[in-house]
Amino acid sequence: MATVANTLQTTHPTSSSETGLPPSWEIRLSRSHNIPYYFNPATHESTWEPPLGTDADRLKVYMAEHHSYILPVAALQQHQLAQPSKIRASHLLIKHAGSRRPSSWKEKVITRTEQEAYEILRQHEQRIRSGQATLAELAVAESDCSSARKGGDLGMFGPGEMQKEFEEATFALKVGEMSGIVKTASGLHLIERTA
Repeated sequence: MATVANTLQTTHPTSSSETGLPPSWEIRLSRSHNIPYYFNPATHESTWEPPLGTDADRLKVYMAEHHSYILPVAALQQHQLAQPSKIRASHLLIKHAGSRRPSSWKEKVITRTEQEAYEILRQHEQRIRSGQATLAELAVAESDCSSARKGGDLGMFGPGEMQKEFEEATFALKVGEMSGIVKTASGLHLIERTA
């Protein structure tokens, strides 16, 4: 996400309910570029793109009413249609005897059934959702993927680089969200989108 640096600013105080922005975010006008940008005074983060969690429809209306001479509504609509080309995710994989490669760094031969793998992963999911552990913490010890040593981090990837079910589930998540249990040929996954 590009940040706005060394830009003279004019503040336009607005409420998040009026703009559709997440709490603490506001719209400011860059004097040097004469275009609006988004600023979070609590974190001092600034960006040209609407922050995550923005109500796109409400923002379109607000921008059309207050900044349409600067940034046409069509540009915002086009931005909403654009998908990120690369995203980042971490996962916790539990393999079973029917997995594509039923072995891992933890077990030379995995003999558990798919149902047993599902129950194991469901318990991990409950621990994560209750706040007892993070996906990264559990992945280090429990994941059957070699990414376990990195807390399940798979790095950046784009469309067509992962199995279809995994890709669809990951691209449907917002940053910081975790999927339910996702089944692929590799086994069963919990996926957390990180960027």
